[in-house]
Formats: sequence, structure tokens, C-alpha cells
Amino acid sequence: RPTEDEEEAEVGWQEKLFSQYEVNLYLNESACQTPLDRQYHEEIRKLEKAGGRKNCRIFTYTDHDRFTNLEELCQKVTDLDHEVPSYLVERMANVRRRRQDRRPVEASSLKSKIITWEPSEEFIKNNHVINTPVQTMYIMGDLGPYGKLGHREYEHVLCTIKVDGNGVITVKPDFTGTKGAYRIELDGERREVWEYTIENVSAQVQPEEEEREQRVFRDLYGRHRDYLSGLVGSDFEMPLPGTLRLFVNGEIVSAQGYEYDNLYVHFFLELPNQWSSSPFQQLSGVTQTCATKTVGWDNVAYFCYPFTLDMFYTQEDEDSLPQWPVLYFEVLSLDFWQRYRVEGYGSLVLPASPGVHMLTIPTWRPVELGTVAEMRRFFIGGSPELEDLTYIRIPSTFKGKRLSRFGFRTETTGSVTFRLYCLQQSKAFLENSALRQRMQSILDRLGGFSQQSSVYNVLEAFQRARRRMQEARESLPQDLISTSASSV
Repeated sequence: RPTEDEEEAEVGWQEKLFSQYEVNLYLNESACQTPLDRQYHEEIRKLEKAGGRKNCRIFTYTDHDRFTNLEELCQKVTDLDHEVPSYLVERMANVRRRRQDRRPVEASSLKSKIITWEPSEEFIKNNHVINTPVQTMYIMGDLGPYGKLGHREYEHVLCTIKVDGNGVITVKPDFTGTKGAYRIELDGERREVWEYTIENVSAQVQPEEEEREQRVFRDLYGRHRDYLSGLVGSDFEMPLPGTLRLFVNGEIVSAQGYEYDNLYVHFFLELPNQWSSSPFQQLSGVTQTCATKTVGWDNVAYFCYPFTLDMFYTQEDEDSLPQWPVLYFEVLSLDFWQRYRVEGYGSLVLPASPGVHMLTIPTWRPVELGTVAEMRRFFIGGSPELEDLTYIRIPSTFKGKRLSRFGFRTETTGSVTFRLYCLQQSKAFLENSALRQRMQSILDRLGGFSQQSSVYNVLEAFQRARRRMQEARESLPQDLISTSASSV
């Protein structure tokens, strides 16, 4: 390349370097329309008197220039050559996010007003997106032929620098470093290739200034920590020793696979012995009525119904295993004529481990023999119902050893999906491992609840098999037992 096409320039933040096109434009006072144009006219006149501009091909567009506004409005969302902006893109293009130069007339009232019933158009523009003030600067290059500078079609963006209100600096493309020079290939007949590098030549921060900046940051973070602790307060509630607190943020996500439309779910929580809750805690609820939509082969009703459960477990007997709370629910449908039908019953045991759990529970409903019951269900609504919802699992009034459901006819229906966020709080978390192993705290027992239950199931099956063998042996004739014993 000829030496006159090589140029090096040091550019500061929001430093204005005029291009040949701007010099030709703003020298003519009649072309200046805005106060900024007239300011540029005066600056260019001073430059001409001082011997002209020092830069040749490298120039800049600052945050206040017309190019910055047009560049943001003309940016494409996709890489299509013939892109047609959608309605949302056109509306979003009018939202000024770069500078927070508007007076927050209505935004300041958000702290006192939760809902703005009559929002103005300016209020909607200000609050439609995250309004982070951003300042932008473009470092440009005039890549026209030598002696023919000042044509807009030869202007190319070399680097874009943005600084937002949070102090984040974005440089695109990044500083060159060891990656080598960037290349721009022109589309003309000569197919010229230009190379350029971007380096950070800012003065290094002195150790005293860096230490002072760190002190300011530590002071800021300390005040923010005190602010957060003031919001939380010092009266953080801790459960008593030997007590476990179970907190569940739940959501009834959806119900699918049911016969009728317009579904709703009624649910309640049963607390076993040694479990309790505050008197203000609601242990039951009803979702909204939700219409279904076709997803694949099923009709799905999306409830997205949130609920909160807060309960406590107090250890009384060290030898007994804890029973976990059970969530019972029933799915019903309601049609246009206010006819309701029971679509299914189900239950789930709250997870014993903390974390996120996604559970899909199948349901069933009782049925009667014959076509009369189904005709009644179809024409006038109603169907066989459970008087006690705990009969879904084990009735709360049952005191015997065996529960027989022989002759109780049911039909499999759809399923309900739950999302549960379970949290456990106990002072056992604060104990060290050695002390926790020695004390055999409640949390250890609850943590191994699933393992212990599986072991107990195996032992109970072994005991039942042993009792059956003993009963079978007692029912055999004594001579047969003695004969088999002598042969052995």
C-alpha cells in the first residue's frame, strides 16, 4: 500500500474528529440547522485557520451526532437482505434507551403507585423496556480512493464503544492484542483490503488511585450489605432444637387427559401426627376454572396456580419413623350449564428431599355399573363422589390392620402435574458432622427416610413370608411332618 494510506490516531472518549465530508458540509453556514451544527461550524472554522484537521481517514461520530441515532434505528434484527420489520420492531425502534435525558415525570411515582390506570404514551415508552442509559461513540474510517475523500459510501465503522449507566464499557470489536489486525474488504473493482488494529493506550492507574478506588468500592458494598440486612432484620426465625421446618412453594402446573373441558382442582394437605402449622396457614385451596387446549393427543389445561405450605415436625419418639404430609386433590369440570362432574382423584406425598421436584400424578374416579349412571353424568352432571377424600389413600378414620377395597369400581382418568420447591430448615444444619453423627439428630433420620423405608419394606415382607410358612406348617398333619423329618 502507499504510505499516504497509513494513519495512526489516538482517540479519547467522546472526542470529535471531523471527516472530510463533515468539513465540506459544516463550512457552509447555510447548511447548519441545529445548534450542534452551528457549533461544529465554529470549530471547523477554527481548525481551518489553524492549518486544517490533523486526521485524514480516521474520524469519529459522538453520542450527539445524527449518525448515532440513524445507526440505531437502521440496525437489522435478522440477517435477511429484504427484512420487513414487524410491528414490535417498529415500536421498539422509537424507544430511546441510549441517554436518560428525559425528566422522569411519571416514573418517580411508581414507588407510591403500584398500578397506573391511565398510562400516557411517554410513560409506556419509558417503561416498556429496561431503560438503562447508554452513551455511544463510533470510530469511523474513510476508505475512499486517495484524493477522493468525503464520500459517504466509503465510510465504514471501525469500532463501536458503549458505556451504560452501570459503568460497563463495551468495545466492539475487541482490542486487537495478539489476534492480528482486522480486515475490511471493499466491493469495488479493485477489491481493496484494509487492515486496522485497535489498542488501549489509556494511562495505567497508579497504585494510590487503585487503592482509593477499592476503598470506595468496599464502602459502597458495606452500605449495600447494611441496607439488605436492614430489610431482612435481625429477628430471623429459627426452629427449636429437634424441630424441622418444611416450607413448600408449589404450583399446580397443568391437568391433561380428561373427558370434559373447563377444569378446576380442589386440594388440601393432611398433616400426620407430630406435624403442625401456624393458625394462619391455609392448608387447602381451589384453582381457577381453566379451558383446555389441544397439545399433541391430549387436551391440556394450564393452571399455573401457586400455593405456599409452611409446616413443622416435632420429634417425640426416637424409635418411630416420621410420616410425611400428604397432598390430596380432586379434579372437577364445570360446563356452560353449570353442571359439574368429578373427573379424578389423586394424592402425592410431599418430597422428603429439598430442591425442585416436577411430579405428574395419575388420577382415577369411581364408576357405577350400567348405562344409567353414565347417561346421568352426561345429561345432568354429577357422578359418584368420595365422602372422605382421604379414602384416596388411607382414610383418616381407619384404625384397623387391613383395608379392603374389594368391589369398589374405579376408572383411570388423566393426570395432574405439580412443580414443588421444597426447603428444609433445622438447627441440625448448624451442627458439625461429628456431633451430628453422635446425636443421631432428626435431620439424619429424615435424610435417610427413603433408605430406611425400603429396608423396612424388605423386613416386613420377610416377616409376612415367615408367618405364612409357620401357618402352613401348623395346618399340615403331624404324621406328615414327622415322616419328612425322619427322611431328612
